[in-house]
Amino acid sequence: MTVHNRTSFLDRVAENLGRERRTKVKPPVYSVQPQDRVFQGATQDELIEKLEAQCRVIHTSFERTTQSGLADTLKKVFASFEGSKKVISAGGPRLDEFGVRGIYEELAEEGFDLRIWNDQEGDVAFAEQAGVGVVFSDITLAESGTVTLFNDSDNGRSISLLPETFIAIIPKSTLVPRMTQAARVIHEQEQKGNPVSSCVSFITGPSNSADIEMNLIVGVHGPVKATYILVDDL
Repeated sequence: MTVHNRTSFLDRVAENLGRERRTKVKPPVYSVQPQDRVFQGATQDELIEKLEAQCRVIHTSFERTTQSGLADTLKKVFASFEGSKKVISAGGPRLDEFGVRGIYEELAEEGFDLRIWNDQEGDVAFAEQAGVGVVFSDITLAESGTVTLFNDSDNGRSISLLPETFIAIIPKSTLVPRMTQAARVIHEQEQKGNPVSSCVSFITGPSNSADIEMNLIVGVHGPVKATYILVDDL
């Protein structure tokens, strides 16, 4: 992404504030940081237990499997969605790392209409008609049951937004306690100069709203069902 006229714009802002432009800012260090104490010292297995419990709260189905068992688990979840044969999936290297591409080939032989997102014309239109969207979580927040998606050319936002249902494949290695650690991971990558997606999506189960009298309504403006598949990759 190219940013135009940033320096001149910030110089003008600093001038109107009556000071020099600050190019290096150190974040404040607080004497009390309760956000770091939530689930502090929890093991990955303990975080899985927290995640599974939270899935019940956010109306999300939870499955746990190994990499070798992912094929059977994925097929079982597809079957539970009652005939949704049109599937759009995120692409990228994890399709091969977790053997998902081979699973898709088997499902195609069984009559599934599968499309791998590659940021080409027709991807969004296909997602609009798809019954299922499949994504991989980049960072998973145990406290809230939230999957973090780094949206890019292999992982369009439409995959988890437009289909009626969505599946998040969650590598065990991506589990962190809460948003505190997720934000820290993203910040550290940025500080190292590693490219970070310009769009990061935080998704917590199926779409829902509690705007009216705080009554939770599920499935109001996006996927009406969600399934998390925790894969032990450690």
